[in-house]
This record gives sequence, structure tokens and C-alpha cells, in this order.
Amino acid sequence: MTDSAMDRAAVPMLSYEDVGAAVDWLCTAFGFRETGERYTDDDGRVTHAEIERNGALVYLGWPGEGYRSPAHHAEVCDYAREWSAVPYIVNGVHITVDDLDAHYERARAAGARILREPKDEPYGRLYNAADLEGHRWMFMSGSG
Repeated sequence: MTDSAMDRAAVPMLSYEDVGAAVDWLCTAFGFRETGERYTDDDGRVTHAEIERNGALVYLGWPGEGYRSPAHHAEVCDYAREWSAVPYIVNGVHITVDDLDAHYERARAAGARILREPKDEPYGRLYNAADLEGHRWMFMSGSG
């Protein structure tokens, strides 16, 4: 049995309170580009969009009125606030970049919350950041 690239692909799916704003911010801060069509509901709210960076695809979606982002969840929940206090990727996305330090500066300038400054590890150079709604991202260059 052979498997295609799609059979091997894993695509992260992140929920956002404001998908449209998230797409714009992620493109500016983290260097993604929007691909495909934005899907909207009858009120014009973006309910699904896709972004890509060097072949890494991420789906963004809005699950409904009751959804709260990690950042807003941590404002009202002691447990979420506690696990959000660590600088590590609790649940998040790992993206490989060519020039980590330039990427870090771009993200910082766009207002990313830096969770862990750039650091050399045995497996590559990396930093961790949270986006505008509190989702966690690890960016790494090297042999990760």
C-alpha cells in the first residue's frame, strides 16, 4: 500500500473568537499567508480560513458563540491561568523557520507575547510565543 502526501499530512486546527483578525495578525506577525477562500456565516463572521508558511498549513475556525480563546479562558479559570503561566507549549503548533532571529523580531514587533526568548538547544535554535488570542507557537531553526 502506498500513501500520498495527504495521507501523511497533519494539519493543526485552531479555534479563534475572531478568525478574520487572527488571519491578518498571523500573516503580519508570523509570516503566514492566507490560502484558499474565507468562509463566512450569514452575519459576515469568518468561520473558517487557511494559512500557510513554507508548506506548513494551519486551519483556523470559529466554533460558535460559546467559545473562549485560551487568553480569555485564563482570565476566568484558575486552572487555565496556572497552565498558561508556564513558558512552554502546552497545546500549540511547531513551525520551522530559516532565520529564527529575524522571525522573532518580526513577531515581537507585531505584539506577540514572547513566552521564551530565542535559545540554542541541542536540537536547534527556538523561541516560544503566544498569538493575539493566547494560542502557543514554537518556532525553530536548525535540525528540529
